[in-house]
Amino acid sequence: MSHDPSCKWQRYLVDAKDRVNRGSTLEVRGTLTRLTGLVLEASGLRAPVGSQCMVSMTSQNPVLAEVVGFSNDRAYLMPAGDVHGLSSGASVVPAAAYVPVPRLGEPRAADIESGAGLLRLPLGDGLLGRVVDAHGAPMDRMGPIVDVMARPMDRTPINAMDRAPVREPLDTGVRAINALLTVGRGQRIGLFSGSGVGKSVLLGMMARYTKADVIVVGLIGERGREVKEFIEDILGEQGRERSVVVAAPADAPPMLRMQGASYATAIAEHFRDKGCHVLLLMDSLTRYAMAQREIALAIGEPPATKGYPPSCFAKLPQLVERSGNGLGGVGSITAFYTVLSEGDDQQDPIADAARAILDGHIVLSRSLAEAGHYPAIDIEQSASRVMHNVVSRDHFELARRFRAVNSRYQKGRDLVQIGAYVSGSDPALDEAIRLHLGMTAFLQQDMYASAQFEDCLGQMSEALESGISAP
Repeated sequence: MSHDPSCKWQRYLVDAKDRVNRGSTLEVRGTLTRLTGLVLEASGLRAPVGSQCMVSMTSQNPVLAEVVGFSNDRAYLMPAGDVHGLSSGASVVPAAAYVPVPRLGEPRAADIESGAGLLRLPLGDGLLGRVVDAHGAPMDRMGPIVDVMARPMDRTPINAMDRAPVREPLDTGVRAINALLTVGRGQRIGLFSGSGVGKSVLLGMMARYTKADVIVVGLIGERGREVKEFIEDILGEQGRERSVVVAAPADAPPMLRMQGASYATAIAEHFRDKGCHVLLLMDSLTRYAMAQREIALAIGEPPATKGYPPSCFAKLPQLVERSGNGLGGVGSITAFYTVLSEGDDQQDPIADAARAILDGHIVLSRSLAEAGHYPAIDIEQSASRVMHNVVSRDHFELARRFRAVNSRYQKGRDLVQIGAYVSGSDPALDEAIRLHLGMTAFLQQDMYASAQFEDCLGQMSEALESGISAP
């Protein structure tokens, strides 16, 4: 090679050295070739599953998308925004090589881990009292979020042997739960119901009255109007001060709905790792599974049970197992996940799968709600799998007797209502009839009234002995 400065090879080396000194890197770039339904297909893109990419055209703002699969040299991406205006030939660039400029008034909360393309979202004490979307951007018009740092969402799960067992009861402020379905600190429990039975109101009661340091609320796939109503009418100013709300409503793309659930869990993990006792309220786990179903079916995964592909049932435990007690018993996440039973069918595939992986289930009954019984908790169908570990033996035996008396009345109710039962025929049913009104009053509670855990045992005992329950 000639050392003449005018030699093109010498100029090329000088230029390459200059680019290296400036920190310039090679950019991997693909081309958008197909858009079918929810899925973008790009050729020439080498990016791992889970990495973030920007799909851009010169005439419009770039669209953020995540790689969800590939086939040979084709990558499948799921957009996190509106794809209106995209056309064949659009540029697809891994987000690690793309630095977008935020528009005025829209602070960019999300960050990208350098060189990996993995999403990082803001975590920190600055989130308390704020309402954010699935990207961590504020929705409450209270200005930029401060005192936060971008952290990766891909977190290593805690070894099961390093977790402390559930041994301490948690006061939820709901009498029926405290007395008969006692929740332990670090437990994962599901609220199962059909639509319009009162699960959101019950979540709100627990958000106001549960003894927790931090409350994280994930509103995933629900109606958009419920976001403001939940914050103003249910949380209130006092509850909002110690709460973080992550909202990904029903009109958000499926990728954002799944990301919102993961982000809410990551926020809860952040505060748990600091030693806080966290209450995580996720509404709803079913919408999370539906979002995964939309993605899986769109990229060609075959449906299995009632249209749900196998990946849906794999994603549920991956999300749920992130909550629970922290390392060495330092900090905890007590999680309540609402599960929508389609058509009030408790054998719905998602409800059945969730029941198997959670530490208990609270079933809300439509018939009780229609009768004006609130909260409409069906004691017979509900169970807490850790109650025997967190309450005294006297409490457990009293709750068992309460359940037995209630069950005996329910079995003989039809005979009593039509007048076919003759008093004295069954002493156990006679006792159940005598105590029924007091037990029913004990199970009901006004949504703006709190029931202390210490008082519930005495009130339950009184309802069983005299048939008169405390208000």
